[in-house]
Amino acid sequence: MNRKAQAIVLFLVGGAVLRAGSTDLYLRYVKAGLRPLLLAAGVVLMAAAVATVWYERRMRPAGEVAGEGEDGYGEVEDGHGEGEGGHAHREPGVSWLLVLPLFALILVAPPALGSYTAMHTGTALQRPWGFPTLPAGDPLPLNVADYAGRAVYDHGRSLEHRRVEITGFVALDGHGAPYLVRMALNCCAADAQPVKIGLTGRIPAVLEPDTWLQVIGTYTRKRTKDPVGGGAIPYLEVSRSRPVPAPRDPYDESWNG
Repeated sequence: MNRKAQAIVLFLVGGAVLRAGSTDLYLRYVKAGLRPLLLAAGVVLMAAAVATVWYERRMRPAGEVAGEGEDGYGEVEDGHGEGEGGHAHREPGVSWLLVLPLFALILVAPPALGSYTAMHTGTALQRPWGFPTLPAGDPLPLNVADYAGRAVYDHGRSLEHRRVEITGFVALDGHGAPYLVRMALNCCAADAQPVKIGLTGRIPAVLEPDTWLQVIGTYTRKRTKDPVGGGAIPYLEVSRSRPVPAPRDPYDESWNG
């Protein structure tokens, strides 16, 4: 592609990045803290595209600029606008198909990673640095990773005699056993990994994968091994549950700030 075409593609890439960063769409790709860098990157890409066009027009002879439009490309070789053999070299039109993924990024919001990824990836539960004292509250709101970490590595000592409220999406294993899951994020969706909690007790009779569920329950010593990787999966004794809308940020960033 000639430089003008390259500049157009660069401008569209910058525009797509800027649009994603100015809306909640960016949360499908990267963690919330990277928003300023994403916006800056979009501005830089668009500025580079404009600078490319300006530099190209400034550096080309005035005659060539004036002659643009005859073939739509402005490519001149041997002083006659022709290459070897007297034929103009034109870029194949099919190369513009490279722009289609950009329009897909602009027009279509991809779904967040869900139950399929969760059940084909081992739990990413990590030992916490410590177990801060839990605040008052009944039920006590906790995220999936915090509950799972306390249940496995603190053996539930800080969770006993406490009702907790946890939100996540539903995933079902090959036998139909339900799990409450959040995808933990380090940097971007490419490195997202699941943290899983098994559900027992008063579980809804019908559960659909990828449905977001808010559950209230208590700690139980029951646990199992993840069939993928063998990691520990704690359980929660459910006393009440209800479906909820998907959160604005579908990923859990709590374990790395």
